[in-house]
Amino acid sequence: MTPPPTCTEAEAPVADPGARTADVMPGPAPAAVAPPAGRPSAARGGALVLVGMLLVALNLRAAVTSLGALLDEVRTGLALSGTMAGFVTTLPTIAFAGLGALTPWLVRRYPPARVLVVAMLALTVGQVLRVATDSALVFVLTSALALAGIAVANILLPMLVKQHFPHRTGLVTGAYTMALTVGTTVAAASAVPVAHAFGSWRAGLGVWAGLAAVAVLPWVPLALRARAARRAAAPTAAPAARVRIRPERTRLGWAMAVYFGAQSLSGYAIMGWLAQLFRDAGYRPEAAGLLLAGVTALGVPVALGMPTLAGRLRTLRPLVLALTAFSAAAYLGLALAPHGLAPLWVLLLALGQGAFPLILTTIGLRARTAEGTVALSAFAQSTGYVIAALGPLLVGILYEATGGWTAPLGFLVAALAVQTTAGMVIARPRFIEDER
Repeated sequence: MTPPPTCTEAEAPVADPGARTADVMPGPAPAAVAPPAGRPSAARGGALVLVGMLLVALNLRAAVTSLGALLDEVRTGLALSGTMAGFVTTLPTIAFAGLGALTPWLVRRYPPARVLVVAMLALTVGQVLRVATDSALVFVLTSALALAGIAVANILLPMLVKQHFPHRTGLVTGAYTMALTVGTTVAAASAVPVAHAFGSWRAGLGVWAGLAAVAVLPWVPLALRARAARRAAAPTAAPAARVRIRPERTRLGWAMAVYFGAQSLSGYAIMGWLAQLFRDAGYRPEAAGLLLAGVTALGVPVALGMPTLAGRLRTLRPLVLALTAFSAAAYLGLALAPHGLAPLWVLLLALGQGAFPLILTTIGLRARTAEGTVALSAFAQSTGYVIAALGPLLVGILYEATGGWTAPLGFLVAALAVQTTAGMVIARPRFIEDER
């Protein structure tokens, strides 16, 4: 009997994570089948996926940090009220939490490559439209469109690592996390100079639409290939077992969400308030901004190395405790001597923020399958961003209420304790598919 047509790994549709876990008997993961020798097209397909992932990662924060750098100019240009400006700064976490949760539903119905094409197009169009309007409401709505594309891509990248690079999880996660960090840093640092060079804040925001458009290109041939493979396989392929993985019903899922949320809470609070802390300590605005940029810049090698290191350890407990120690020392130093040893505190903060690439790596390490990875990624990130949204808000409230930084830093230390507790749970090797 003629075997049914098969598709390459880059084209394979993802099985449905929407069926019940109990419907599938637990057991060891199936052994990987070595690809036939002499498959240059498969190698090229893998390289194209990797290039596409890196281009997507470059875009995952550029639309956010460029707006943060030009917020005063945007407020003036669009006559945004204080309330509307506050909503705009909170919109990313709202979008990442709400829209990211829809990604598993999308992946059950469409190949990931097609989903990413639409996501990057939404990011491109949203960024173009928001700089072409004079309406505050349209600006917010088109920003939401752009952020929707980012929200979906946030969830998909860990799944794509698991699907296409299962034996290089740490290396590939480190590469795309580093690309994300570079995009964040470059957008924050260059948005204002670009705006000044062209005489308008619209240029400083709109230029990043070009980068998003480039990120579409690698995924178009992959999406067309996936569509052709699905059509060829549909008449003859046996239906796959439908597996539903529910991270929200597991201890591991909640621990991942809490760890993601607590580290993101501190990260957003640092990005939003660290420059003001250094200003209050006596630094000029330019120097305070450079110190803040230093946290992101020093985080680039951390983002590259952390996933590889995590992938080689049997337990993540030493990493979780080390990252906690770095952050705790930085908070203590900022409370006691914010001016004298500021570069040291910046370095320690950058090391402590290695919790972000660590949790992204752990999403892949704690799932056996691509389906488990996308379900765990969606739940951890969506729930985590709800928690993260509280960070800048509560730090601002405490700062305004007390007129100093002791209480806000104490709050961040408390969040760090919660993060560490959750980290101890996710540090032990286990898989979301085995949880009930």
